[in-house]
Amino acid sequence: MSQGRMKLMQILMRPDRSKLKGYQKQPPPKRWNIVRGDTVQVIDRRSSDYGKQGTVKEVIRSKMRVVVENVNLHPFRIKGDPERGTKGQTVMKERSMHYSNVNLVDPVTGFPTKVTYSFLEDGTKVRVSKRSGAIIPKPDLLKTMVNRSSIVSEDSDTAKDEDVWSESFVETPSKWAALREELLERIEEIKEGKDKVET
Repeated sequence: MSQGRMKLMQILMRPDRSKLKGYQKQPPPKRWNIVRGDTVQVIDRRSSDYGKQGTVKEVIRSKMRVVVENVNLHPFRIKGDPERGTKGQTVMKERSMHYSNVNLVDPVTGFPTKVTYSFLEDGTKVRVSKRSGAIIPKPDLLKTMVNRSSIVSEDSDTAKDEDVWSESFVETPSKWAALREELLERIEEIKEGKDKVET
């Protein structure tokens, strides 16, 4: 057997890393420094978009990936519909990339930076750039969003106390039950008709 074929066989026979006992997936980060609306720069040197900056459109936390505007563009085929009269076309669309391949952009220097957290005098927690020490504000997009856990019902849903204990659910009979009763009645009528004929 040639050496090239031997190497190929060794590669093919190598066990799957995910099935090995000691292998573990990369754990998700304890805190997410990158949120939707942040300006980030690609720091992965292997990427063709190395050095490009863009705004984060989406953060997929379950897969530890981010979608950056106008970065990592790939062709995406859209099928045509002859009924509507539209032709098929190819459009360029952003694909997700791993969050470790991007870094936040320092607002002072404009270069990528690592992030640390600090507290202001009034007690608010802020992101601080390690490169220049400047505060990186959260995007305005997040300030306009309503936190679902902060919604509290102030007024009670029922106006009167007696309405709380009243039964408002009215059980409607199913159509199958009505059909079953009709069939049973017909069967009984047929049986009674046969008994009368026999006597």
